[in-house]
Amino acid sequence: MDFNARIESLFEEYDRQRNSLSELQEKMRGISATATSQRREVAVTVGQNGVLTDIQFPTSAYRRMTPKELASVITATYTDAKEQAMVQATEVLKPFLPDGMDAGSLVRGTAGAEAYFPAEPRMATSVREMLGLGRVSR
Repeated sequence: MDFNARIESLFEEYDRQRNSLSELQEKMRGISATATSQRREVAVTVGQNGVLTDIQFPTSAYRRMTPKELASVITATYTDAKEQAMVQATEVLKPFLPDGMDAGSLVRGTAGAEAYFPAEPRMATSVREMLGLGRVSR
């Protein structure tokens, strides 16, 4: 492949990746999860990153609860909804990551520095070859 064709190919790859990122951002913004407490005292909805977006009281059961009990049920239900949102975000992110990256730990913020800065920089095989770095064995 001549140099001009290779450069054109790299720009096409750049455009593809840029469009994929836009698609990823749109999917991430669309994440929403709702959890309902076991006895239906409360339903909590969260969006991306577990941001609270709604609280509903589907029955009057919450009226018979002490403030401490209600706070506990709301907190537990929020935690359930947030976990559902994190699972959704993991599934959305997973196809966009290189092999070996743990989408769940990235979403939860528990990934170590090696997830962001691996020992070997990630780059296309063709770029590695152009730079004389050879192929990466995985």
